[in-house]
Amino acid sequence: MADIVDARTRSRMMSCVKSRNTKPEMILRRWLHARGFRYRLHVRKLPGCPDLVLPRYRAVILIHGCFWHRHEGCRFATTPQTRSEYWANKFQRNVNRDRDNHRALLEAGWRVATVWECALRHGSREELLAALAGWLKGEQREFSSDVVVAPM
Repeated sequence: MADIVDARTRSRMMSCVKSRNTKPEMILRRWLHARGFRYRLHVRKLPGCPDLVLPRYRAVILIHGCFWHRHEGCRFATTPQTRSEYWANKFQRNVNRDRDNHRALLEAGWRVATVWECALRHGSREELLAALAGWLKGEQREFSSDVVVAPM
């Protein structure tokens, strides 16, 4: 199926897709700040420029969009029907880069949490955020919102 808009319009639409200050990121940032957690944003010196860095807890939080980072089993991780080979390659590069950055952060001694966009969308948000706060105060090296909330 061909794209329903011309190339120029599609380019303009895609240029509006944000990578920082997204709605899921803002939800998490407001919740953490209201509970006394202080963080740094997008620290470029760390692998992958994590969304949130909490130096006091030696922890980083990666907030992944289900579409771009390919949340397995999630209904939001759809694949466009046009140029499917391009999208398959793009998504695979994203997944590989995420895996490499995750590994590099762990090797550098950071604790890593991955929070998926869909986990912040529905009713169990408070349960997820409470579990994340517990993880920050605990000793575990890794955290994933999949453990608390199953993918939609």
